[in-house]
Amino acid sequence: MPMRYAYVAIPDSQVPRATRPLFQHMLDTYASETNKVISLWRAFESADMAFQPNARSMNVEEIMKHQLLSERRFFGEFLGASEQPPESILPIGKTPEAYAERMRELALPRLTYLAEREEQWWLGHAPFFDVERERIWIFWRRLLHTAHHRAELVVYLRLAGRRVPPVYGPTADFSWEGADPTTSIAAAARK
Repeated sequence: MPMRYAYVAIPDSQVPRATRPLFQHMLDTYASETNKVISLWRAFESADMAFQPNARSMNVEEIMKHQLLSERRFFGEFLGASEQPPESILPIGKTPEAYAERMRELALPRLTYLAEREEQWWLGHAPFFDVERERIWIFWRRLLHTAHHRAELVVYLRLAGRRVPPVYGPTADFSWEGADPTTSIAAAARK
């Protein structure tokens, strides 16, 4: 039985088709990863926004702010997308739901932008901090950066005593009939 998410911020029907089918997986992956982050953010409560496991760690809200602002920078500065001004990126509300909705709002036009890119654009080079990289590399670096902070917040959820939603499969808090996590040598041996 396939995994079903309790909440989907960007359904498949809202993911545009790439100009070149070869690049469709990038749009699908960006939408999927955005959905995972949003589901995770929605698992926090407003009282958790100041939570940090260590005085040297960012708190929950600071990580959410960083996600929104750094994604704006990646898409605007490094990938050349038309982005909203930085001062308009953060949500008015300071709740997990407000941050999650803002992430969804900002991701939708980025999907359209990515769908319109041609192969030569993806393979072309662009400035990335103090070096140049292929845009396709910059895009994947963005997704890895997002995954890093998502994993960080999974730990925060667990430490705060909250339930951890599924992002790639079952968790200690959520499972379903037919879930088959690879937690044993026997499971890893399946072909």
